[in-house]
Amino acid sequence: MATAGARPPPQAGEGRGGGRHWRWPGGLALAVACLIAGYFVLPPPKLDRSERLSALALARDGSILRGFLSSDSKWRLPTAVSDVDPLYRRMLIAAEDRRFDEHWGVDPLAVIRAAGQWAMHGHVVSGASTLTMQAVRLLERRPRTLASKIVESAEAVELDRRLGKDAILDIYLTLAPFGGNLEGVRAASLAYFGKEPAHLTAAEAALLVAIPRSPEQFRPDRQPAAARQARDAVLRRMATVGVISAQEFADASVEVVPQTRTALPFHALHLAKSLHRGEPHATILRTTIDPRLQREVEALLRREATALDPQSTFAALVIDNRERRVLAYVGNADYLSGQRHGTIDMARAIRSPGSALKPFIYAMAFDRLIIHPETILDDEPRHFGDYSPGDFDGRFLGEVTAREALQYSLNVPAVAVLDRLRPARFVSALAAAGIRLKLPHPSSEPGLAVALGGDGISLLDLATLYVALSHDGAVAPLQTELGAPEGKETTIFGPVAAWYVNDILAGAPPPPGMLPAELRRTRKLAFKTGTSYGFRDAWAVGYDPEVTIAVWAGRPDGTPMAGITGRTTAAPVVFKIADLLGLAGAPAWPKPPPGALLVARRNLPASLQRLDPGPAERAGRDHGGPKIVYPPDGSIVEWHGESVPLDAAGGSAPLRWLADGKPLPQASPRHELFWHPDSVGFTQLTVIDAAGRSAHATVRLEP
Repeated sequence: MATAGARPPPQAGEGRGGGRHWRWPGGLALAVACLIAGYFVLPPPKLDRSERLSALALARDGSILRGFLSSDSKWRLPTAVSDVDPLYRRMLIAAEDRRFDEHWGVDPLAVIRAAGQWAMHGHVVSGASTLTMQAVRLLERRPRTLASKIVESAEAVELDRRLGKDAILDIYLTLAPFGGNLEGVRAASLAYFGKEPAHLTAAEAALLVAIPRSPEQFRPDRQPAAARQARDAVLRRMATVGVISAQEFADASVEVVPQTRTALPFHALHLAKSLHRGEPHATILRTTIDPRLQREVEALLRREATALDPQSTFAALVIDNRERRVLAYVGNADYLSGQRHGTIDMARAIRSPGSALKPFIYAMAFDRLIIHPETILDDEPRHFGDYSPGDFDGRFLGEVTAREALQYSLNVPAVAVLDRLRPARFVSALAAAGIRLKLPHPSSEPGLAVALGGDGISLLDLATLYVALSHDGAVAPLQTELGAPEGKETTIFGPVAAWYVNDILAGAPPPPGMLPAELRRTRKLAFKTGTSYGFRDAWAVGYDPEVTIAVWAGRPDGTPMAGITGRTTAAPVVFKIADLLGLAGAPAWPKPPPGALLVARRNLPASLQRLDPGPAERAGRDHGGPKIVYPPDGSIVEWHGESVPLDAAGGSAPLRWLADGKPLPQASPRHELFWHPDSVGFTQLTVIDAAGRSAHATVRLEP
């Protein structure tokens, strides 16, 4: 006997809407109508939403480096059936649409069953929605009405006919909602499990099946208890239908549900951003980046940046020389730091290179037989027209070979070599190869200050030049995207000149505190450093025939960093990155190419034994008044009672010197003399030539 208020069970042949005799034909008629409409009446659903994807920058192995939100601010990652664990696919079909592989987009049996239950009970007991119909609904949102259901059913039939089963699953796997702005199984797996969905546990697969049923209610980072309950319900169902065993069910049921959302991969940020900006409509950006090395270099630079002041940072590049492919790209050590201006890509910023371009001045001079590595150069104070360079430490070594001058990065010899080579010729050769230096005054002719960093270049372009040293002097663009066409090669010097420079820089003394490569059991790198005017930029580039490592250190806002140099700050980081690469596959330096002169200086042709003055130096000697070379104007001289050397260049002999207006002894023919100060403090020095022309310098003596 039925209790009061209870609904009596329907009798045979009866039910809401006209009885059971309606249910079967009615449901079947609905299914047939959907099939007919799908084939002959309605157009297929638009696929636009499945194509509005998050762009992904991928490493060379296909792993994600960085993603970008879709145009509607979703993490919607492209996901194919081949990207997910087969267990997840089996669970999804068993839970949502067990005849998915058999029906035509609409399951007639499910429609009949759902219609019968609705007719019998007066409300929906179970749905007839297939995965294909769910895919249609994900492509285009509609009101939840019977009319919408009929349209979606018809579109599902057409979608099944046109795309096939795997492509339909791809749509579902890409668009299924997983809470918040997560859409698609791949985004959900990365966010909740921190891994790709190709290898899921039974518990993880069941959770990903459950969440789309009610994305906000079953969202594990917000509702972990409800998410676990929904997951366990799926697991029980899977055990019942035999998708998993009883033991697998028991093991999966005790697995913890994740309660936090993991950030998606976030590497090679500046490179990814640059590529995305250049190809805004591309959804897949395949880079040349080695993911392991990229992560290690990023971690290393973050650690090294802690030793700098909070406003300073590093940038670094690692390049495979043979294919000119960028393996690691860090534009700033701390992307999220406001003090370090982390979002600025310092690998592309234009900065003064200091001495880092000197090897290419020497290489072009070697190539044009202006000098040889054993040619004698004078490292002494002198004028090149109105330009009077000094060495970094304020000391001069006198006569040195070109080899020694480059290894110790002496300034005056480099300027003298550029004077003979001609600055305009040097800058034009680089520009022809695609490396355009930024000059202080673009409309003016390049000057000799180019040798010492009186220009601008990016770390990316500087690394491009150094890679050319492993290609016999041929410059070509570096590759950052897989499959990108190779750039044109432009030779700026030949293999003999490249070998000379490589041989010289391979013998450069290691930076302070760094043991030679032989004792450190690491790669034997040739390397060069540079420090810009005012200690604003510190550079170091190390390379062997296989790889090039380029590092910049400084403040992105361009303010000085007292005491920081390329040799003490950037070079140690280069060697630490080399340690990450290890010795495996490190090649030996090649033997000298044909045409290399391996002879002592005395056996060189007379024209190569000593560098003759260039046009600017001759002009400095022959024209104009005198110039005070040492001590330069504004300098501070450490003084402990000894004599201070004075030196001048230019002017007509004899020269007369004065200190605070008091005459000093007559100058020697080389315009040099020794001054004996009376006390510390400021002094104005004056030099006057025979024609009455003068030059002045105010210096300060400090104990």
